[in-house]
Amino acid sequence: MKPNFTQKVTNWGNYPVVEKEMRSEDSFKKIKEFILNNNEVIARGNGRCYGDSSLGEHIFSTKKLNKFISFDRLNGTIECESGVLLSDVLEISVPQGYFLYVTPGTKFVSVGGAIASDVHGKNHHAEGCFSEYVIEFKLMIENGDIITCSRDENADKFWATIGGMGLTGIILTAKFKLKNIESAYIRQESIKAENLDEIFALFEESESWTYTVAWIDCLQKGKNLGRSILMRGEHAFQHELPQNLKNKPLRLKKKFEPTVPFYFPGFVLNALTVKIFNFLYYKKQSKKEVKSFIDYETFFYPLDFVHDWNKIYGKSGFVQYQMMIPKESGKEGMKKILETIANSGNGSFLAVLKLYGEENPQAYNSFPFEGYSLALDFKVNSRLKKLINQLDDIVEQYNGKIYLTKDSMSRSSLTNYLKNVQSSKFVSLQHKRILNNI
Repeated sequence: MKPNFTQKVTNWGNYPVVEKEMRSEDSFKKIKEFILNNNEVIARGNGRCYGDSSLGEHIFSTKKLNKFISFDRLNGTIECESGVLLSDVLEISVPQGYFLYVTPGTKFVSVGGAIASDVHGKNHHAEGCFSEYVIEFKLMIENGDIITCSRDENADKFWATIGGMGLTGIILTAKFKLKNIESAYIRQESIKAENLDEIFALFEESESWTYTVAWIDCLQKGKNLGRSILMRGEHAFQHELPQNLKNKPLRLKKKFEPTVPFYFPGFVLNALTVKIFNFLYYKKQSKKEVKSFIDYETFFYPLDFVHDWNKIYGKSGFVQYQMMIPKESGKEGMKKILETIANSGNGSFLAVLKLYGEENPQAYNSFPFEGYSLALDFKVNSRLKKLINQLDDIVEQYNGKIYLTKDSMSRSSLTNYLKNVQSSKFVSLQHKRILNNI
């Protein structure tokens, strides 16, 4: 009799929650058996995506594929298994003077997940997506064979897997490049913007900076619509650092990291508390412009400081909605998006605006193209689906795009990468949901 591995599974947004089979193995032989014995298999890394993209009938967790294979300190390359987290990579690479070329807003994602989502960061306009620095990876395909994929070997599978959300197989190992750094600190400038016109102008004049991102108050209206704070940064050289940081420039002091111990009651997050939070966040910076040196964790991963912060949204969970609009119509489209959100009363604590550079045409499944994206967190409630549909209409009107790694509600008309999903053994709930709506 086959053992029952069914369990409740959800991703970081705690929505949706499913009861499905999930297995984790560190033996390639056992992984092959799992694939051959099941249909509708999907790989899952650390479960830090927000939507339903790594949930399926039969889930293979890569958490046990957590070993490093090699670290070439001379050339700055790492090879590891796909379940290794970016936090693990940083722990060994930063003290050696290396950093990730591209990192998302949390360091707790797996290397395999970073490839399958082709993650981007605050520097797409300057350095592209994660895939730009992937040298090769090993992929177990649906017949259980293991193939090496790179730009030169099995190139079709390489580019189909990049941003392919697990449709092509299970990534087992990966080799990728790191960038040289002289310190673990970022030279940051933080600039307040009164409205949408000002923040777009700041992005345009900051394109020479490697890292740019803006927090935006999504509940403002009228002349204050788009009120925001731009953060731009560069990896600090050792000679730039203040004296107290120069002695150990690649070492960070240990910090107290609080944990949210329980799910907040549903009434805690509402339009009023979001409005108060946004007001205080904007006002806490008293000056128009502030220059500082901050450690890389504070700059890149501000939310990772609080463990289990997703519980703040309560047991019903939350949805992160991330969309992108082409650069030429970015301001007009974002204006409509923000007006729709403000009128809905579904505010977001975390609203992040970013500028992107040109897309890589080979990475045809990747999310970014030249334009602006806005990412927002919405608490799940009875009114949310209506708002998501309204936002989808605006994104479609401006020939925009939805980021599949965050999606659990949007319509299929906004995506076009699923043309071959019917013939794939690797299927998630997200794939099925989108196919049912085509």
